[in-house]
Amino acid sequence: MTRSLTIQLGLVAVIGAVLVLVLPQLIGIDRVLQLTLNFAFSILALSLAFIWGYAGIFSFGQAAFFGVGAYAYAAAAINFGESTWAIPMAIIVPVILAVLLGYFMFYARLTAIYVAVITLVVTLIIYKFMGQTAKPSYMIGNASLGGYNGIPAIPPLNVPGRPDLWAGPTEMFRIAGFALIAVYIGLRLLLVSRLGRVLVGMRENELRMELLGFDPRLLKVIAFAISAGIAGLGGILFANWNAFIDPHVFNLAFAAQPIIWVIIGGVGTLSGPILGTFILSTLSLELGTQKALDVNLVLGAIFTIFVLLVPQGIIPSIRSFLESRGIGTGARKEVPAHD
Repeated sequence: MTRSLTIQLGLVAVIGAVLVLVLPQLIGIDRVLQLTLNFAFSILALSLAFIWGYAGIFSFGQAAFFGVGAYAYAAAAINFGESTWAIPMAIIVPVILAVLLGYFMFYARLTAIYVAVITLVVTLIIYKFMGQTAKPSYMIGNASLGGYNGIPAIPPLNVPGRPDLWAGPTEMFRIAGFALIAVYIGLRLLLVSRLGRVLVGMRENELRMELLGFDPRLLKVIAFAISAGIAGLGGILFANWNAFIDPHVFNLAFAAQPIIWVIIGGVGTLSGPILGTFILSTLSLELGTQKALDVNLVLGAIFTIFVLLVPQGIIPSIRSFLESRGIGTGARKEVPAHD
């Protein structure tokens, strides 16, 4: 790890921690709740940014891992009565799903388009199945899946082993904020590690990496599992955001949102998808307060305009603009697209 990266990550950690600790005291509870949701969605966006932008795998199924993580947390928290064991289970279950799905896809050497289609189909299958679980027989221990009515009254995050010490809105804001910072820094460190460089090399030229002795199939499964675990973490935070989860997290509209966030922010970056998530999620909230315009129509128009006018995304376009004027041209040559 270079000194410049150490300084960058140190600044991210310090500035991020200060904002996460101070902001709840400066803004209203409605903004605290909205930003908490944005943090959870940003972690979901980072899971796609990693697998797509760096491993070169376009996955339409990050919403599936996000939703499975949320459901796994809800079921485990209800059965255990607290979150101590529910958190690791909600990350492990999406990882297992990703390993199984990735094994069949990547060891079969399916092309990128088939991987995208299969991950989308799996997401929609889960959506359809979860919608049909309203009968009382669909139980995981004491947790009723509830079909389209979802699972209400999900136990909140608590101090390990102390269900009486649970997180309120302000605590959830800070937990989600620190989780986002940790995921961002963790991915930055991963991408400058040997594994990260191999994944970037595989994205650039898979055949060359195979000739160098690496197994692209195994690497893809590992990257896929990491992205699923990150998405599952976002699902945990989302399930805690309003103590409720239902099958809408698996539907086509929601599955497409992380793709839009990443494209708007910039594929091949980590900061871009976070920015795209905050912009579009906040815009959706503001547009939802009025009835004159259809939210999906406006967001679709914005997405189309961005793709036509800013095809690289916000962060890469800003970087290109600065580099065209000789600003910051040397700092980005160490590892391709790693911010």
